[in-house]
Amino acid sequence: MSDAPRFVAVVDIGKTNAKLVLHDLSERRDLAVRSRPNIIRQDGPYPHYDTDALFAFLIESLAAFSTEHRLDAISITAHGASVALIGGEDLALPVIDYEAPLEGSEAYDAIRPDFAETLSPAMANGLNVGRQLFWLQTRFPERFAETRHILTYPQYWAYRLTGVAACEASSLGSHTDLWSPERGDFSSLVDRMGWRALFAPLRSAFDRLGPLKSDLAERIGLGGQEIPVFCGIHDSNASLLPHLLTRQAPFAVLSTGTWVVGFSIGGEPKPFDPDRNMLAYVDAFGRPVPSALFMGGREFDILTGRSPETPGDDVVNAVMARGLMVTPPITTGTGPFPHGQGGWSHPSHNLSAAERTASASLYVALMAHESLTLIGAAGPTIVEGPFARNALFLRALGGLTGRPVFAPTQGTGTSAGAALLASGRDGAKPQGSDETSLALASLPGLSDYAARWRERLNAMEGIWP
Repeated sequence: MSDAPRFVAVVDIGKTNAKLVLHDLSERRDLAVRSRPNIIRQDGPYPHYDTDALFAFLIESLAAFSTEHRLDAISITAHGASVALIGGEDLALPVIDYEAPLEGSEAYDAIRPDFAETLSPAMANGLNVGRQLFWLQTRFPERFAETRHILTYPQYWAYRLTGVAACEASSLGSHTDLWSPERGDFSSLVDRMGWRALFAPLRSAFDRLGPLKSDLAERIGLGGQEIPVFCGIHDSNASLLPHLLTRQAPFAVLSTGTWVVGFSIGGEPKPFDPDRNMLAYVDAFGRPVPSALFMGGREFDILTGRSPETPGDDVVNAVMARGLMVTPPITTGTGPFPHGQGGWSHPSHNLSAAERTASASLYVALMAHESLTLIGAAGPTIVEGPFARNALFLRALGGLTGRPVFAPTQGTGTSAGAALLASGRDGAKPQGSDETSLALASLPGLSDYAARWRERLNAMEGIWP
């Protein structure tokens, strides 16, 4: 293999789906993709991820790729708000689903670090990893005591592939309460709880952790080859990385999937409001980035019953003229309006699939605009992920922000960003990205529709922090 990997297998563990993607760094495109649902197991001590089934899927998919393609390296990206506790050679406790209700964890609220230290807002269930660790240590003290290493989630998969234990800052900086972004070090909570020694060594997302284990290489059909495995990165930060390397500030990135995460690069400085799910993420280089998030993909699926139907202009116009809209939040406790109870403005049982899709697309655009405004976003907005293919969402977002919207076609996204790690910190310099510069058609009536949406919010009890 040459010193510069070209064909990178990217392990991409999302909250909803897990994928293995083969990415060509030279042509900046995905060559092959295999995916499976990320199923939550309800057996055992609490809801948890089926890590063994996911790993078996990854090994099977790597074997399938190796029969048709060259594999030069493996890189990793995964969702945030998760850690793995390693005891012996295996998990001391299952990797908890961050949406599991952590009943009996109220005492954690008294020991959480101040927001000013962590820039990590209080979030529902286990979305703050500090609460997960506190709950696990309190509820399962003997099994917790078996922990040798605490690994951030992308690095758990790297550990299974290489046997090398590591942690990485973009996952530690993903609303965990465990990291102080401005100091670039663990938060006071980690020392207060005596956890610092348990965390695996901190490594750069760009680091080559080690070669793929020889027994796994044999199973995959790569016996005799030394396949480097790179440390890995939090998934939304993987989407951000190609743009950090190629664009001039100011710009904003919307990483879309189960979550819609907004990043502001070089925008107007705004005070962080933890009550509105504003936070600082930490990028691949360890720098804090003003951000805001809401569960836009999950909410879109709920509103459309997972059966969206692209609406024609006649449907969109009728929806806006009728004032058919959705108010937040659909997923309680998340987004810029976490304390409200959202829903449809009109009875929804007899709406067509196209009407639901139009309303849901406009809702996500309104929420994305709210999030971007909160973090002072300026310049063009680049939309990554599934919503980059939603024409109505893109048109509405452009109309609401009054700024250009770009929808990359290839060369970006979580798989491309994670693959760039294999080029190294100094070598990860893609020559721009292929994208569609959208000459967005106006949406007549959008301003009036947005004003009516705002009026409904103002009338909702308890929605404003």
